Amino acid sequence: MIKAILFDLDDTLYPEKQFVMSGFQVVSQYLSQKYNFESDDIFNILKDDFEKGLRRRNFDVLLQKLGLNNENVEHLVRMYRMHFPKISLYPDAKSVLELVKGKFKLGLITDGHILTQKNKILSLRIEKYFDTIIINDVFEKISKLDIQPFLKALSQLRIEPKNALYVGDNPLKDFVSPKKIGIHTVRIKRETGEYGRIENGSLDADHTISDLRQLLQVIIGEYKISSNGEKYERI
Repeated sequence: MIKAILFDLDDTLYPEKQFVMSGFQVVSQYLSQKYNFESDDIFNILKDDFEKGLRRRNFDVLLQKLGLNNENVEHLVRMYRMHFPKISLYPDAKSVLELVKGKFKLGLITDGHILTQKNKILSLRIEKYFDTIIINDVFEKISKLDIQPFLKALSQLRIEPKNALYVGDNPLKDFVSPKKIGIHTVRIKRETGEYGRIENGSLDADHTISDLRQLLQVIIGEYKISSNGEKYERI
């Protein structure tokens, strides 16, 4: 019987691209004020490169294109990571969080820079939904590939692995550790997400859904979904 649901954050509860674009806006405005460039022009360079698949060296490439070889790229990266983002929950995420709060124990497990992830959580205003929040700091070299964050969440919730379910989007790392310790797993496969086009593989979840409202279908004996796909009733 499922008693607890653990959620991933990025591209599971909100579109991570929103955070990226929010950070690009902040950096674009900073460079626009410091140099003689239009903010929109800078933003469009960043956005176009990102949509072409560029990752991790986006600001290095930007400065090369703008001829700003003396600008401190590390400062831009810090600005991007530490800004307070303009982001919002997926509609299905908000609906499901509202529905399951109080019916299950809820946890959030996410990887990233501590302040970056905290700012996302604060901007989304989702602290109220969760009984425990675990942020795996990249500087401590702990991630969801380790079982410790999941064991810590279960301990804080006082739940056995067999009674917990983890929901994430990244089949390359989200489900390895939960499956090792016996947590049920569900992949939310969003076509617009960073990992939405990766096909299911040996590291994938027990179940795959395309809308978080389908999550309740896999919690056997607890809920059923109505025919319109939006309203739920308790069995």
